[in-house]
Amino acid sequence: MQGEEKNGQNVEQQAQNEKKPKAIGIWPSLFTLGLMIAVMLFTVAVLKKEPHIPLMIGTAVAIGVTMLHGYKFDDVEQMMYKGIRHALPAIVIIILVGLIIGSWIGSGVVATMIYYGLQLIDPRFFLAVVVLLCGIVALAIGSSWSTMATVGVASMGIGMSMGINPGMVAGAVISGSYFGDKMSPLSDTTNLASGLTKVDLFEHIKHMTYTTIPALVISLIAFFIIGMQYGNRNFDAKNIEKILSTMQNEFVISPWLLLIPLAVIVLVMFKVPAIPAICAGIILGFFAQIFVQGGSLTEALTALQTGYTMESGNKMVDELFNRGGLESMFYTISLTLVAMTFGGVLEYSGMLDSLISIILRWAKNTGSLLTSVILSCIGTNFTCSEQYISIIVPGRMYAQTFADKGLHPKNLSRALEDGGTLTSVFVPWNTCGVFIASTLGVGVMQYAPFAFLNFLVPIISIIFAYTGYKIVKLPKDKREGVKARKKKATLPNDTNLA
Repeated sequence: MQGEEKNGQNVEQQAQNEKKPKAIGIWPSLFTLGLMIAVMLFTVAVLKKEPHIPLMIGTAVAIGVTMLHGYKFDDVEQMMYKGIRHALPAIVIIILVGLIIGSWIGSGVVATMIYYGLQLIDPRFFLAVVVLLCGIVALAIGSSWSTMATVGVASMGIGMSMGINPGMVAGAVISGSYFGDKMSPLSDTTNLASGLTKVDLFEHIKHMTYTTIPALVISLIAFFIIGMQYGNRNFDAKNIEKILSTMQNEFVISPWLLLIPLAVIVLVMFKVPAIPAICAGIILGFFAQIFVQGGSLTEALTALQTGYTMESGNKMVDELFNRGGLESMFYTISLTLVAMTFGGVLEYSGMLDSLISIILRWAKNTGSLLTSVILSCIGTNFTCSEQYISIIVPGRMYAQTFADKGLHPKNLSRALEDGGTLTSVFVPWNTCGVFIASTLGVGVMQYAPFAFLNFLVPIISIIFAYTGYKIVKLPKDKREGVKARKKKATLPNDTNLA
């Protein structure tokens, strides 16, 4: 009986061991990521096709690798669902953005912005003005996406009407929007980075000024120089007049319509959450299309569902205004869901930890440590396709290392935003890259060279890291406290104690 009982215990123990998944090492993780990137580059760069299928192939490979290491499919399925759950807040915003674009075009809000913008803004200063305007709005409302979907869309229309390269205009919109978002106390990413690292919100924002303000100044100078070159061109004044005349024929142009975007900004400034504030903008635009523009209820609903449509006879104007609506965001939503399934498997299977551990190996000093954080954030943006994960995962992984090295956590919080928040726009399959392409109508490869602020900030941050400029150490008493806690944690395992 005892032998049978012992055999039964051995069988049970063996079954438990078989159920326990093995840790996924560096090489399987690199294989999974490398294959996805290779397929992605071939599909997008060579075949000029969409990134959905490469991400699905990457997900299938990640699932296979994970299951080979002992995970059940039920476990993998939960990983995918967790990844998708990360994207749900973003998907809600994406849906509302499609609605607000259709609503504001149908109501004449966008037309009014473009009309007065064409009359008031000199082409020489246009790009620099866009950076400042988007920066101010994003700073006030704490959302780069909302800024790009409203002020950004209007700016694209004005710039295209002036004959300015759309990639340059989009770069200016992105630079300004992300500056304001990053520096706003209302921003979700700003609060996330400070909260994860347990740094006071305003101390975190103040510490970011050292890397962000120089990048903004350089960006403004660059856009001013580019704008001067455009200003020296001979614009076709008759073409601008035709555009203005066409808009007057198609829409009721009134400065009173500008109260609608102003109302949204005021709501957010009074700490109304972004979703209710955007909904208020959609509703105001919906009624303005009916009562100001004279549209029917059916037309207003159609603008929300499939976007605004018109046939003015002016190709430029039609391209500017035939857009928006819920259905215009289905591409973005589908790509977000596919990307987040891949990211979910990578994160929750431990493959992402293995990939980041490669970078940790050479983080021997302060410069290399901060650089490794920034590179980890960039890598997470490429692999997990979500801005929030690029802050959360490296933030969790590096927190103890910073404490051990006596570095103030606000160095980490700044690096997370410098590397995570800003570089998400450069990944075509990241939620931010997809959103910008669908909202501004410009692909990542077109605007990336002109998103000056977004690539300057990480560079400046790395330079500061190696020079030691504005790198803050923990106070001496706190450093000693960290050492004491670390020593205490090792005492129970010290076999040399008497």
